[in-house]
Amino acid sequence: MSLAANPAGRAQRRARAARDFEQAHRWAFFQDAFSLIRYQPANLLPFEVVREKLHLGTKSYLGVQEIPLDQIVGSVGRYEDFTRTFMPRKTDTRPRWENIGNLAETGGWPPIEVYKVSDTYFVRDGNHRVSVARQLGMESIEAEVWEYPTRVPLETDDDLADLILREEYLEFLDDTQLDQRRPEQYIVLTLPGGYWELEESIAVHRHWAGLERGVDMPWLDAVTDWYDTIYLPLVTKIQNEDLLSFFPGRTEADLVVWVLRHWDKLERDYGGEDILPDEVVEDFAERARSNPLRRLMAWFERRIMGKPVDQE
Repeated sequence: MSLAANPAGRAQRRARAARDFEQAHRWAFFQDAFSLIRYQPANLLPFEVVREKLHLGTKSYLGVQEIPLDQIVGSVGRYEDFTRTFMPRKTDTRPRWENIGNLAETGGWPPIEVYKVSDTYFVRDGNHRVSVARQLGMESIEAEVWEYPTRVPLETDDDLADLILREEYLEFLDDTQLDQRRPEQYIVLTLPGGYWELEESIAVHRHWAGLERGVDMPWLDAVTDWYDTIYLPLVTKIQNEDLLSFFPGRTEADLVVWVLRHWDKLERDYGGEDILPDEVVEDFAERARSNPLRRLMAWFERRIMGKPVDQE
């Protein structure tokens, strides 16, 4: 008689599933506690909020696929029952969780059902299976996948505040059509209000470029000219100066917004004198490097809070 079939084997499986649940439930408590000082979000994203903020349209069926468990970031209805890593928060999930744990040892389970948005996934059916799989240390799981196309990226560490920023990003793309003219664009901000400042920068660029050329530059032409001659050179200089290492958790686009503010301040300080973009970034970088508080904060944010240094 096999271990799976005899009573002793069933008892062992039940005891093992019970221990696994207790461990996962404790991890949920610790993750919620550590989220107060760590950068990683503790909560799953509610799919309905994502659909509203990202203005998702019609989904398409992609079939059954093996998907990475660490890219599952939300749920259609059970987003309060589990942490962001799908550790169980509530004890009333225990009976179903342990039953799923037993199935893992006696033949497995059917594919879960998920919605895909950008490179992230949301569980439509199978939250407990994902939770058990995460606790068992699995890296992927079989899933039926439906995909919702989106104009803006959704990252695996995005939280509800980031969804508001993604909605602002969508409005920026509606106004500028930049994703249609420059499909490779990736202007992700982590602070609100920045997209409005970028549009203001485009408007200023359009005004001065039109005066130089003696023509009224169309808005969409000004957008792409600004992206090619202002935004991208600033990003390149920011990369060369390694500025992101002083601002963990921020993006190149964040730094562009701050450099544009600094540019305006320098020109006012120097009585309207024209200052080259490279000089603005160099001055901004020198101020960051020479600021001991900024260096200390960068170390704290990287080492203690776990904020990443953006690599885009």
